[in-house]
Amino acid sequence: MAKDITILIAGSAGQGIQTIGALLARICHNAGLFIFSTDEFESRIRGGHSFHQLRISTQALGAPSRHIDILVAINEREYEVHKDRLKKNGIVLINTDKEQSADSRVFHLPFDAAAKESGGVIASNTVAAGAILAIIGAEFKEFEAVLKDNFKGKSEDIFKLNLTAAQKGYDMGKAVDFPKYFDFDGKSHHHVVMSGAKAAALGALAADCRFFSFYPMSPGTGIITNVVKYADTLPIVIEQAEDELAAINMAMGASFAGVRSLTSTSGGGFCLMTEGIGLAAMTETPVVIINAQRPGPATGLATRTAQPDLLFTIHSSQDEFPRFVFAPGTVLETFNSVKKAFYLSEKYQVPAIVLMDQFLADSARTESEPFQTGFEHESFLDLETSMSQNKASQNQVSQDQIYLRYKQTDTGISPRRVPCQSEGLVRATGNEHSEEGLSTEDPENRTAMVEKRFKKLPLMKDEIKMPSIFCDGSAFYLTGWGSAKGSIMEACLHLREQGIEVGWIIFEDIWPMDSHKLTKLLENKKLIMVEANVTCQMGNLIRQMTGIDYMSSILKYDGRPIYPEYIIEKVKQIMGK
Repeated sequence: MAKDITILIAGSAGQGIQTIGALLARICHNAGLFIFSTDEFESRIRGGHSFHQLRISTQALGAPSRHIDILVAINEREYEVHKDRLKKNGIVLINTDKEQSADSRVFHLPFDAAAKESGGVIASNTVAAGAILAIIGAEFKEFEAVLKDNFKGKSEDIFKLNLTAAQKGYDMGKAVDFPKYFDFDGKSHHHVVMSGAKAAALGALAADCRFFSFYPMSPGTGIITNVVKYADTLPIVIEQAEDELAAINMAMGASFAGVRSLTSTSGGGFCLMTEGIGLAAMTETPVVIINAQRPGPATGLATRTAQPDLLFTIHSSQDEFPRFVFAPGTVLETFNSVKKAFYLSEKYQVPAIVLMDQFLADSARTESEPFQTGFEHESFLDLETSMSQNKASQNQVSQDQIYLRYKQTDTGISPRRVPCQSEGLVRATGNEHSEEGLSTEDPENRTAMVEKRFKKLPLMKDEIKMPSIFCDGSAFYLTGWGSAKGSIMEACLHLREQGIEVGWIIFEDIWPMDSHKLTKLLENKKLIMVEANVTCQMGNLIRQMTGIDYMSSILKYDGRPIYPEYIIEKVKQIMGK
C-alpha cells in the first residue's frame, strides 16, 4: 500500500511559508519520497492569506489532495480557514504560546517564541520546519545537512541561529503523537523535483532558444526568471520590454534575424500580443509564445489559476491562418511541448503557442521520467544546418536576382533566408504580398497567398498527437486538457477502485485538430468534460470539430486547482450515487 500525507502551511505573505515547504520537500526528496507542492497566495507583497501545500508519498504523484493530514497555522486565524479540510485523524499545529486546546488534535507550539530564544524571530519558519520533520519521522541530521547547504556562503552566525531554531522546533515536534508513515533511511533516487515554469524555461534552452523577451505578468514571469540564472553561462539575451506589444515584436525581430526566440506572458498580456501574432503569420516568421493562463477578464485574479483561454488562443488575431497550440499537463510534458513548439514553428514558419496556467507553472513535483534534450520527430537542427538546403543557392544569387521569399510550393513552406547572410534581398511586410514580398492588392494573388498558407495545414495536422485514452471500452470517460491531467487520472483510478467503469481522454496537442481522426477516436464514447472554465471550451471545440456532444461536464472556475476529490464527488452526483 502506498503511504501518502498532505501538509498545509498557512500564514501571511512574507512569513516564509514557501521556505518551510522547500525545506520539507528537499529532505523528503533526499529520502527517496515523491512530492507534489502547490502555492496559493494573494496578489500582494505582504499580509493577506497564503498557503503552501505539500503532498508526500511513497509513489509517484500527479496532483495535490484536498484533504489535509497536518495543518500548520502560522497565524491562529488560518486554523479557522482550513479546519474543514482536515482529515479525522489529522492534526493542527498553531503558532502560539497559549495553553493546549481541549481538542486532542490541536497542538499549540510557540514558533515565534522559540525563534526569539534562538536569536531572532526571523527564524520562526525554521522552527516550524523542524517541528514538522520530527512529527513525520525525519532524522535531525538530515535537516542539519540541508540547512548547512542552504546557508552556504552566509555568515556562520546566521547558520547557527537557524540550526538552534531548527533544534528547538524538532524538540517540540517530538512531543506530538502522529503515525510515522515514511522510512527516512530509504535510498535516494535520481528523480528531479521541478516546477512547470522551470521545465518550460529548460525546454526553451534545450531547443537552442537564444532570445527571451517579456513584460512581467504573473504567472508567466516565472518562466523567464528561471532562464535568468543561465544568462552568465549560456549565449542568450533576455530583454524586459516596455509592454507586451514590444515583447512579441522583439521576439519576431530576433527570429527574422535568424535567432530562435520566445516570449512569455499571461492572458492579459496575450491579448496585447494578438496583433503581433498576426504579423508573424503574415510574414511567416517562426515565434513561440507561452500563455500561462489566469482568471480574468481584465486583471481578474492575478495569482490564481484557470483554463479560460483555449478558444481565444486558437482564434487569436484577425483573419484565418495556421498555428500550433499545445497544452502540456505535467512537468515533463511542458519541457517536451516547448521544445516541440520551437521545432514545428520553424519547420512550418508559423506561430506556436504553449498554454500553461498558474497551477502548472507554480506547482512542483517529483518527475521520475528522464528529460531528453533530443527530439522525437527528427533531428532538431541548428539554424545554420536547417537552412543549408537554401545556402547553396543563396551563394549563387546576386543582389540583382529575385529571391522569392513567399514562393508557391506544394507544401506551402517557402525558402527562408536570414537577412544579410546572402546576396539576395530579403523582404517582409505585414501587407498581403507577392511571392517576392512586395505589397499588392491583386485579388488573384490574395487568393493564392491565403491558399498557400493553408497548404501547410494537412502536414501540420500530421504532427499533432491524438489524445491519450485509458481503459478503452469504459462506460464513460473523464475528458480534459492541460494541467487537469493529474487530477483526472487520479480521480479515474479511485473511481475504478470503487467499481465505477470510467476511463480518461486527455489532450496535450490541441491545434490544428484533425476532425476526421478525432471523430473516429471518440465515436460512441460518452464524455464527461473536466475543465477550469465556465463554458466547457474543449467540450464545445470537440462538438464543433466532430459533431460529438459531451454527456456532462465538471467545471471549476473559482481560481483554485481542480482536486481529484472534487472530480470524484461531481462524478457521483452526475451518476446519482
